Amino acid sequence: MNWNLWIRQVHRWLSMIFTMIVIAIFVTFGAGKEPASWVYFLPLFPLAVLVLTGLYMFVLPYAATWRSGRRAGASE
Repeated sequence: MNWNLWIRQVHRWLSMIFTMIVIAIFVTFGAGKEPASWVYFLPLFPLAVLVLTGLYMFVLPYAATWRSGRRAGASE
């Protein structure tokens, strides 16, 4: 599998996991229960990986133009 595709898959699956964790926390609030304090730290790991993979995918188009030798503001 291509490296870029692997990063995209990790980002996609972690976004679903992150969303499910946050929904579960809000459901426990809605049920009137106070979750344990460590539950609030559960979304932090997926969120950190999401930030890293998201930044990687954000930079990809710019890196492609840098590698090709073209600059965005260069006029020829």
